[in-house]
Amino acid sequence: MSQVIPHLSPARRNWQRFKRNRLGYWSLIVFVALYVISLAGEVISNDRPLVVRYAQQWYFPLLNDYPESTFGGNLPIQADYHDPFIKAQLSKAGNFAVYPLNPYYYDTLNYFSKAEHYPGKPDDENLLGTDIAGYDILARLLYGFRVSVTFALGLTAVGVVLGIFFGAVQGYFAGKTDLVIQRLIDIWGSMPELYLLIIFASIFDHSLLLLFGLLSLFGWINLSDYVRAEFLRNRQLEYVKSARALGLSNAQIIWRHILPNSLTPVITFLPFRMSAAIMALASLDFLGLGVTAPAPSLGQLLLQGKENLDAWWIALSSFSVLVLTLLLLTFTGEALRNALDTRISDARQGGTL
Repeated sequence: MSQVIPHLSPARRNWQRFKRNRLGYWSLIVFVALYVISLAGEVISNDRPLVVRYAQQWYFPLLNDYPESTFGGNLPIQADYHDPFIKAQLSKAGNFAVYPLNPYYYDTLNYFSKAEHYPGKPDDENLLGTDIAGYDILARLLYGFRVSVTFALGLTAVGVVLGIFFGAVQGYFAGKTDLVIQRLIDIWGSMPELYLLIIFASIFDHSLLLLFGLLSLFGWINLSDYVRAEFLRNRQLEYVKSARALGLSNAQIIWRHILPNSLTPVITFLPFRMSAAIMALASLDFLGLGVTAPAPSLGQLLLQGKENLDAWWIALSSFSVLVLTLLLLTFTGEALRNALDTRISDARQGGTL
């Protein structure tokens, strides 16, 4: 049996363990790549050309609004680049336009489409078809994925900050402080989250900000329990007693010494928390408690698929994107958990790094 290389730092050793799990490692790579692609959504899927050369002038419709009269039209309204007249103007000799790969934004309505009805089947104009309003499904999936992941990242970040704070305070000070805060958390966690969402959704306009605020109030409770347990265990170790003997303040001991040694549950928590946040947003949108059209939403597409079973392309595409996203996060989370648990890693890999 090979010996563990002694000069590797713990973080480096954990990363090597994680990379050895090929399914989890490549799931993380694919997930990050898909999210980066979605962040460049305006360049990939948009109803405006990226660059236009017209009448010896350069135009950038992606960055600026131009009236139809700029390209030879008679009206001062904003140019519709799906208009056959505008397309003909831009295709004349000496003129050209560079279009995105998918010439639709998530709320683009193509008034010049040849489709006879909506939802429309996949065709050359709309690769994944259109929904009941005539929006391009590929564009809505791209932007819906970006909204879901960004929402989940923000919700996870807030949950981590609050979970670490309350868990650290409880675990480090223990005693009455732990008892009082734990009872308050028990009371807070017993509140019916779904009922609160329904009540607030009936009072205020539906928005991502409202959902984010409400879900942030409860998303940190489970993590705080794990952090509390780690702090309760680590506070009794010798290095903490030595830090106290050196006169370090409680904040310094928590931040510099105990917290870095208590991050294992936090790191393994992240992918699963993101999965839960994505599912929460999709579920609320599916129930009609989330964002409203034309905002891009995977949950709304799933609802449309349920209500229009004959339009199979809506349910199939949205369900596939949601399942793929959750699978990638689950595989990543499993790999992280195994990499940080040295007992599992060493048993499976023979202790070789």
